[in-house]
Amino acid sequence: MLTALAAVTILPGAVGVASAETIPGYRTGDGATATKGTSSATQAPQLKPGLHTDSIKRGEQKYYAVTLDDRTSAYFSAVAAPKPGTKVEDYGDKLTLTVQESDGATCGSEARPSFSGGGMAYPLADYATRRIGADRTECQKAGRYYLVITREGPATSGSDTWPIELDYLDEPPLRGNTPAPLGQGSWRTATPAPRTGPTKGSAKGGTGFNDAGSVDSGVWKDRITPGETRFYRVPVDWGQRLNLSAELPNAASGTSGFLARMLGLGVYNPARGAVGGVRFVSYIGKPAAAKQFTAPVEYGNRFNPTDAVSAMRFAGWYYVEVSLHPDAARYFPKGAELTLRVDVRGTAKAGPGYAQPTGVFSVTPEDRKVAQKGQTAQEAAKSGTLMTVAYAGIGTGVVLLAGLGVWTLVARRSRAGAPVAVGGPAAPGGPGGQPSLPGQYSPSTQSTQQAQQKPQFRPPQGW
Repeated sequence: MLTALAAVTILPGAVGVASAETIPGYRTGDGATATKGTSSATQAPQLKPGLHTDSIKRGEQKYYAVTLDDRTSAYFSAVAAPKPGTKVEDYGDKLTLTVQESDGATCGSEARPSFSGGGMAYPLADYATRRIGADRTECQKAGRYYLVITREGPATSGSDTWPIELDYLDEPPLRGNTPAPLGQGSWRTATPAPRTGPTKGSAKGGTGFNDAGSVDSGVWKDRITPGETRFYRVPVDWGQRLNLSAELPNAASGTSGFLARMLGLGVYNPARGAVGGVRFVSYIGKPAAAKQFTAPVEYGNRFNPTDAVSAMRFAGWYYVEVSLHPDAARYFPKGAELTLRVDVRGTAKAGPGYAQPTGVFSVTPEDRKVAQKGQTAQEAAKSGTLMTVAYAGIGTGVVLLAGLGVWTLVARRSRAGAPVAVGGPAAPGGPGGQPSLPGQYSPSTQSTQQAQQKPQFRPPQGW
């Protein structure tokens, strides 16, 4: 991990204030593959679909090679995760992501995520794409391509090396015709009032995309520490949109001052593409709210020139990033109560019709159940594993009990001197026509003297 170069501002006499060293950093995905990008395309490591980890220095450019077909769209995201407290400069410290052909031609537009939180370091993410479509001419052939990531930053900024996490996702082609983009004015743009109602539950904010706490429509509560960023995820289906509000309460009396960038709220799509970027709001000690209202999820949004609309291009888990500036310790030295109002608006509808399973680009009934329970992905996986074990145990127990019941019945009937027959129609070979089982008493195969003796019973083999 990196050494913090900036500590959280602490008021004299404040007790319980978290330092940058105690704030949890970004948790990388389980099973992510470590890789090392190179400064030369000819030596670039080969990426396969999935998560990868690396690091990048200020002023460094890294190449990663990928082999793509001529039917599948590909998404390559990068998450820069400087440790909380790392020195960064707004709009100066940034990443640049592009996908290039083997001859260096760029596939579509580049992504340039940058910090905007008043010098606060938080996970910064976006993606670059190689999209297949009739409206495109470049990068449509199968072959070798490169993901190119560059870190920019002024000399006055921190020199720390940033950990980065890469995610490579494939989007299958469509089975039928490509849906047309929505026309102008086809959906409302004015932000509606935030969700109201009683608190639905405690949200479990995570450190990033991999351990984000699940939420659905409703009012959720959590706590956030100055200098901390918390992630949540919510399933959003085709035709639906998000209306979000992250809120801070009023500060204790006697505390005053103006903070220009206090509370930040960002939204990312299932491929970790930024939906409009992280937006910070000011704070003066009174209740404050950071809000986001997205476009509806539509396949045709990818043709829209506005980034915030273009990113709402597929269904799946959408991610909510909430950041609290370190200077918030002036008002909340022991952390603040965070209210997250989530409103998934619109009726879910059928998707465009992919030719193959869509993986993360879909919403399942299980996803909705997980969101209702407020579980993280790890908790949901653990719960599913335990339920599988439980059902398997119940099934095994039923079989054992049924077998023991048959065994007991055989013993009781034999002790009573009655012939034993277990299941099946009459057939030659044993009492009642039933063939003898291993270890089972059968007068037809024993002498008359043995038949009159009390037999010795044992369970069938394998019990």
